[in-house]
Amino acid sequence: MSLTPEQKQAVAAWVAAGDNLSLVQKKLNEQFKVSMTYMDVRFLVDDLGLELKNAAPKADASDVTKTAPAVDQAPPRQPTAEESTDGVDGTPEASDEANLPAEDDTNHGASTLTLEVDRIMRPGTVVSGTVTFSDGVSGKWALDQQGRLMLDTPQKGYQPSPADVQTFQRELQAQLQRQGY
Repeated sequence: MSLTPEQKQAVAAWVAAGDNLSLVQKKLNEQFKVSMTYMDVRFLVDDLGLELKNAAPKADASDVTKTAPAVDQAPPRQPTAEESTDGVDGTPEASDEANLPAEDDTNHGASTLTLEVDRIMRPGTVVSGTVTFSDGVSGKWALDQQGRLMLDTPQKGYQPSPADVQTFQRELQAQLQRQGY
């Protein structure tokens, strides 16, 4: 399908404004009555040499798969009886900060996480697959059309370790890039 120069300029403006492929697809249909598949819109954006802006989704604190600490952090240190506190919440005063241990940024062991992408995606998902975390817990994961990550494990309330979450995110990104997502 061939677009007019005005339509191509509109697409470029939408992408520059931060619209994702779904929004571009919707706007093409609504404003220009041009019906294109998601993949056709993806190819169009590539052909026009445009780069999508990846807006970071707002983190949901109840879903550990969406957030991960940058490095492993030691738990907060409690002041000893000899150390002075501000008396309100028991935290050390500013003068005691020099006594706090430095953050440990060493790697506490490599994760043995395995991640696979399904050849046939589950209905209602853009991409799906399976994962086995380093502690042996396996589960199914999926990304929906809004980019939300879902994780389903047989253990109710299971939360992978922070190291596994980081490894999962890196491995998922690498796998999806290899497959052209």
